[in-house]
Amino acid sequence: MSAFPSARHFLSSCATLALMLWLAPGSRADEPVDVELVLAVDVSLSMSADELEIQRHGYAAALTHDNVLQAIADGAYGKIAVTYVEWAGTSWQRVIVPWTVIANRADAERVVAQLSAQPPDSARRTSISGALEFGSDLFAESGYQGTKRVIDVSGDGPNNQGAPVNLIRDGLVRQGIVINGLPLMTRGGFSGAYDVSDLDRYYSDCVIGGPGAFMIPVNDWTQFPEAIRRKLVLELAGSASPQWAAEAADPPVVLAQDRPAVDCQIGEKMWRNRNWGLDSR
Repeated sequence: MSAFPSARHFLSSCATLALMLWLAPGSRADEPVDVELVLAVDVSLSMSADELEIQRHGYAAALTHDNVLQAIADGAYGKIAVTYVEWAGTSWQRVIVPWTVIANRADAERVVAQLSAQPPDSARRTSISGALEFGSDLFAESGYQGTKRVIDVSGDGPNNQGAPVNLIRDGLVRQGIVINGLPLMTRGGFSGAYDVSDLDRYYSDCVIGGPGAFMIPVNDWTQFPEAIRRKLVLELAGSASPQWAAEAADPPVVLAQDRPAVDCQIGEKMWRNRNWGLDSR
């Protein structure tokens, strides 16, 4: 009996198996990008309606800025994957823009169109740890493979609900995720009852982490668009890039510290010790 029919049958079976695997959900290789970026934006009730709009407009302007688009184009793949999430308490996270590739201005403008499609909403409490956990879960379903994974979190107060933020931060850093911060020290919104005077230091010691992690404090809303633009360039451009050097030289950029210097549970303690009953932030 000839061995050729058996060989043909074996090769045919292999081809069929390969096709089935290729067609199976989740079996295709993730698309390579330079950075997978989660933009996690605070919309707790401490933010006024005007401030929520300033945030949206600031991100929209930054994503279409020439410097940001150049930083994307200069990457090894020339493209990034980005998703935009608004967050408040532990169970309140909303994906406003699902994972989208940005490789050029047209791509960035499509993201901006999604940002502008509906007005921002707000909710109670401030769970930075919840936002970080939600952001880390998004990487698992992105469909992209970035050389770097970054969560870019902005907020105007300390964590006051959910797991301790520094513990969640440490867990994400062990997974290779970089967390950068944008503390909003604008003293606006609904109430200053839970503000901390050194929110920038809190972010530096308790929120940001990972190789090259940094934060840029915002002391006035007029600074917000520039701060977002600078932070995106620093996140997307390589450290050897002239763009990175130019943006990093313009203070204030604060790098992550090795040892905590502030109480990372100050927000939770302020909430527990409150002497009034309005459950706002």
